[in-house]
Amino acid sequence: MGITSNVLLPFAFACFVAQKSWWRAISTLLLLLLFYPITLTKLALFAPAWLLFLGLGSIFFEPRTAVVLSLLLPILLGVILAMLFDANAITYQQFISYFGLINFRMIALPSSALDYYNDFFATHELTYFCQINLVKSFVDCPYREPLAVVMQNAYQIGYFNASLFATEGIASVGMNMAPVAALACGLIISLGNCLSSGLPSRFVLLSAGVLAQTFINVPLTISFVTNGAALLFLLWYITPRTLFERVS
Repeated sequence: MGITSNVLLPFAFACFVAQKSWWRAISTLLLLLLFYPITLTKLALFAPAWLLFLGLGSIFFEPRTAVVLSLLLPILLGVILAMLFDANAITYQQFISYFGLINFRMIALPSSALDYYNDFFATHELTYFCQINLVKSFVDCPYREPLAVVMQNAYQIGYFNASLFATEGIASVGMNMAPVAALACGLIISLGNCLSSGLPSRFVLLSAGVLAQTFINVPLTISFVTNGAALLFLLWYITPRTLFERVS
């Protein structure tokens, strides 16, 4: 389900947009929305709207500008709602329903995860990548439960995963060596950038639109395998470049 909703359907959506097959593109978004009753995750609920937002943004702006605006505009709207709530122009429920989901959950919480992981592993044993199931089957691990459960037990903040900077970085090798782990993860992601060479920037933006959200919320190993980043890299590599020449 993770691969289909994060990679395969967004990739199909990008293909249909590139071919200007609008009804098929809309059908892809509807299929993506049907994952919400199954998974009950916020990402599945808002992924179709997010891809549509990126698609419209890439029409009016260059892809690089669209990426910046995709982060700036949702945050700015939350700030405006906070100002309206402070001026008693809207109710608390109207304010928090958006601000809590976008400004807090999508932006602030992934950043706060770095603080929690840094605080916890400054006084606890490092994982040395044993949070990866394959590694755990060969070595002893000081943590029997997933790190999301470990953080919940320690801080009572709810269950949430963290990005590669917190897991492959701080949790696995500690703060001093975290930049080295981040560099290694960056080289892996740069491989995908190389494999997408020759593809239109808009196509890459849309096909990776949902996966980009997983990178800031889950470890790289999970993003790469369970959520399908490795498959997306392969799809980029084998996609015929002549397809876009015919469309243009």
